[in-house]
Amino acid sequence: MTRIIAGVARGRRLQVPDGSGTRPTADRAREGLFSSLQSLTDLEGARVLDLYAGSGALGLEALSRGAGSVTLVEDDPAALHAIRENAKAVGLPGAFVVPQKVATFLGGEPEPRYDLVLLDPPYDIDILPTLEAVIPWLAEEAVVMVERSTRDPELVWPAGLVAERSRRYGEATLWYGFRS
Repeated sequence: MTRIIAGVARGRRLQVPDGSGTRPTADRAREGLFSSLQSLTDLEGARVLDLYAGSGALGLEALSRGAGSVTLVEDDPAALHAIRENAKAVGLPGAFVVPQKVATFLGGEPEPRYDLVLLDPPYDIDILPTLEAVIPWLAEEAVVMVERSTRDPELVWPAGLVAERSRRYGEATLWYGFRS
């Protein structure tokens, strides 16, 4: 069973698996994210990596806004089904679904390098090891966005990443950093 959320990506409605395993980024936060990204990076032709992709809404939104490709990494079977259906519904070329755990994917050879990395992991995981592992995958001047609970302490960026800004949207805070 799936829920439907309003998708900004080309005006489509996107599927989200039932249950609490996938927590889609709220529409307001998603709009704020892409508004902030306009001042931080050029999405036109960018390579985007969407880790903990969930429904794929963030990565597909980037694709709809001009990104050249998006790699969506997710290991939950219900979420993978939703991502594949959502990619079909959006109908844009350049979406690549990787059915793997994020740690397994990041343990591989870091090719290609990504211009933008979107991380929206479950709030209860320690994000620091993922941030450290993603650094070799980043192009020069790459932007990294991390969504965390507003109740969490301030995000600590590892060496190799520099904090840029954060924006709060209700229960979610979006943190932005750059490769240093």
